[in-house]
Amino acid sequence: MITVKAPGKLYIAGEYAVVETGYPSIIVALNQFVTVEISQSKSYGSIVSKQYRDDSVLWRRQGDQMILDNRDNTFNYIISAIRLTEEYAQALGRPMELYDLRVNSDLDSPNGKKYGLGSSAAVTVATVKGLCQFYKLPLTKSQLFKLSAIAHLDVQGNGSLGDIAASVYGGWIAYWSFDRDWLLAARTQQSLTELVNQPWPSLKITQLTQPDNLRLIIGWTGTPASTSHLVDKVAIQKSRQHQIYAEFLRDSKNCLEDLIQGFKDGSLERIKAGIKRNREILQQLADFTKVAIETPTLKKMCDIAVENTAAAKSSGAGGGDCGIVVIDKQVNVDSMIERWKENGITRLALNVHPVIDLNKE
Repeated sequence: MITVKAPGKLYIAGEYAVVETGYPSIIVALNQFVTVEISQSKSYGSIVSKQYRDDSVLWRRQGDQMILDNRDNTFNYIISAIRLTEEYAQALGRPMELYDLRVNSDLDSPNGKKYGLGSSAAVTVATVKGLCQFYKLPLTKSQLFKLSAIAHLDVQGNGSLGDIAASVYGGWIAYWSFDRDWLLAARTQQSLTELVNQPWPSLKITQLTQPDNLRLIIGWTGTPASTSHLVDKVAIQKSRQHQIYAEFLRDSKNCLEDLIQGFKDGSLERIKAGIKRNREILQQLADFTKVAIETPTLKKMCDIAVENTAAAKSSGAGGGDCGIVVIDKQVNVDSMIERWKENGITRLALNVHPVIDLNKE
């Protein structure tokens, strides 16, 4: 049996701007995972999730094609990842097999609510990674990212794919999004093997080092949010207010470049200043798009943190889910956590997942 894991993620800064080609963001991988197990099967294959046992899928082979016996299922990202990885495997001359694929995730709360940790990205990465091991395909992080990004984009249709990068690379990363229009065009002209083995326009992924005195704390509002829905709402407004949106992009880029330099310098104060500035920039975006990025609960979470000498902001698309706090490790945070509890905010017991080494898995 093959067992692989892919970590969840949280955006630290650069949200919304990062969906534009070449714009930077900072993302962190966390020690909560999607786990995929793959084992050989005979007459039928299956896809089973511990979270969705009632929606398990049976499938069979018709030649090299995967034929589903249940089209109405909750496994769109998994199936997209399977189809794409098998296309890649066939291009490399591997014969198709039957197998059982089991998924388990700890990226959601015990009652099934989403934390906003990128579960769809993590399950896509874990599925691609597991099948590449199953079919004994050589795989670099760059190839894993590109296969997973294509599979995820085929389902979601928008987004920066930075959550895919975090699940592939681990640790803290600076991520600049690639040109998705180029990818759509290139897929009609090039083979999958050509696509995953060439540079993608504007794509850049760089590991960052966390300063020794930096502590990352994550608060959860208990309210799930839909990233794709919120990104779509901003996209509608940006088409109507080009000048203001261009200013937002410029401000975000300048802020992120300074933040990334803060990591390179190991300067917690510079990083905190960048987090504070990015929060202000996102508030300006919310004002002109009328999208509720920082909900009242997220605002309360951040304001309490700031009163305790921290820098804080919403994470990802906002609208609920999580906020992040960056604070000096020497500062006692007990009173902050207690005030969070009084306001319905839960501290998530999460840590940064180390940089991933594919050769050691």
